[in-house]
Amino acid sequence: MRLSPHVPPALEAFLRNGRLVVATGLIALTLLAWLYLALLAEAMSAMSVGDGSAYMWLMPMGAWGPAEFLLCFAMWAVMMIAMMTPSAAPMLFAFHAMDRARPDRGSAARRFLAFLLGYVFVWTSFSVIAASIQWWLHEVALVTDMMISSSRVFDGGILLCAGIYQFMPAKSRCLSKCRTPLGFLLTEWRDGTWGALVMGIRHGSFCVGCCWALMALLFVGGVMNLLWIALLAGAVLIEKVVPSGATVAKATGLVMGVGGLWLLLSA
Repeated sequence: MRLSPHVPPALEAFLRNGRLVVATGLIALTLLAWLYLALLAEAMSAMSVGDGSAYMWLMPMGAWGPAEFLLCFAMWAVMMIAMMTPSAAPMLFAFHAMDRARPDRGSAARRFLAFLLGYVFVWTSFSVIAASIQWWLHEVALVTDMMISSSRVFDGGILLCAGIYQFMPAKSRCLSKCRTPLGFLLTEWRDGTWGALVMGIRHGSFCVGCCWALMALLFVGGVMNLLWIALLAGAVLIEKVVPSGATVAKATGLVMGVGGLWLLLSA
């Protein structure tokens, strides 16, 4: 049965392929987030050479207030979407497939959006915390207007703490939840739209528990360093998707710990 005689056959075939719709939406969301980050990086580059007057509305500069905090929060929120959506894709696809296979009535699209909204809500909450920390770091001059660390001791401390966390039981537990979408869904399943929202929040919480220390490294390499952002996003993706991701996480932790100690001892 056709959706509507006014819908072109090609579009109708696309809409009926739920997996393709999900993939297209996630790709579009990720690309838009990265485009926004690229614009912010361009603004930062222009400001560094004293030619950023046209970008002042995009970036928090000078003394911070509510407006600067909101700009910083928006930056972190979009950055989290750009970095975390690819690694969350396996869970989102698994949820979509399992939900479509169940006899629940109602809109599968609504439940999927609720799951995604719950996941994004957690990372948005994390962005509020990250922006608040950045405000404080800016006030105590540990992070410059260019969002770059000004202290080797600060860098070393973050690297060492992040490296140690890679070996902590909390990291392993949260990572295991993120690496096994089917296991998470079987143990956490809740019916209905509200249940999907709660599941998204719980998955987002495990995801934050797994990755918050890696996100803290943004202060080390530069909050608006696109290469550094891409490297951290790649590290998150490898941890969650590659078969040996748990081992890679510990190897990464060892490298970070050694790097942190070197910075602290050489400061």
